[in-house]
Amino acid sequence: MPANQRDQVQEVPYRPVEFRDDDLPSALERAASWLRQTQDWLGEPVDVIAVHLDYDDTKGSPYYALKLLCNEEDLAGVPKVVREHEGSSTTSE
Repeated sequence: MPANQRDQVQEVPYRPVEFRDDDLPSALERAASWLRQTQDWLGEPVDVIAVHLDYDDTKGSPYYALKLLCNEEDLAGVPKVVREHEGSSTTSE
């Protein structure tokens, strides 16, 4: 825990989604495409907590590693399932 009582370790679950490529624009385009598809699937925007760009100088590995840190519940499809459940509850009354 941080020493100052105003600071905190947050309990936000996230899952990194990684796009690796030697060409950064290609990795960014794939990340954008994935976000659009995921938002369509969820029915709402994905909560992206952070975007992290790293580099890998290992021979044979893609140079860029672009990571989107996404809300874990979003990736599990929770918002869509909750809406579908709520919708079926109101129609059965």
